[in-house]
Amino acid sequence: MAVPKKKKSKSRRDKGRSHLGLKAPAYVVDQDSGEYRRPHHIDLKTGMYKGREVIEPKDDS
Repeated sequence: MAVPKKKKSKSRRDKGRSHLGLKAPAYVVDQDSGEYRRPHHIDLKTGMYKGREVIEPKDDS
């Protein structure tokens, strides 16, 4: 069984956890509709991605 020879200090222990924190999701303003959307995601209202229609737009009904 692997056992550390020396105690890991609190500082070194916490440095290993530096990437575990939660980050707020990024949003960008869509240039066509002016609404917020996630980057690299399809705009579900218009069905557009990278300037072309990928899926059928959602109906407002």
